[in-house]
Amino acid sequence: MSDQTRRVSRKRNPSGLCYNTGMRRFEEIPHTADWSFRAFGKDLRELFENAAFAMFSLEGMRETFRARDASRERARKIEVNGIDYESLIVNWLTELLWLQESNRETYHRFEIDSLSQTELRAQVFGAPYETLDKIIKAVTYHNLKIEQTSEGWQVTVVVDV
Repeated sequence: MSDQTRRVSRKRNPSGLCYNTGMRRFEEIPHTADWSFRAFGKDLRELFENAAFAMFSLEGMRETFRARDASRERARKIEVNGIDYESLIVNWLTELLWLQESNRETYHRFEIDSLSQTELRAQVFGAPYETLDKIIKAVTYHNLKIEQTSEGWQVTVVVDV
């Protein structure tokens, strides 16, 4: 397994860390100018959570968030709307980028409270950061695709850096 492939969790322990159950959480996809990733989930909630995790992982969230940051962890409630799942995932990831920029926080845990084709409500957990290795400027609709597979769901996302 490559360094860019992460494992998906089907269970979570009380600290929010994922148990390794064998399914990939996300993978980075080669792209000429921007960054692209494919996230996976057993259902749509997990798919949206893993897409957020992938985006912040590409920015270096795992290296930025350390155990000492747990005491500074903050929870934020988010509600976004869209006209379909594709617009909803773009709005979800864009809202997370806006929160990151406006609060100078990076997020590492995502809990979707409710999800329909046009609305998402969630809590995200993160901590302040000093610097980030890389900054994602925007989430795009370029090559955006959500599809059901034999293992669950997957989404392909391209972000502007």
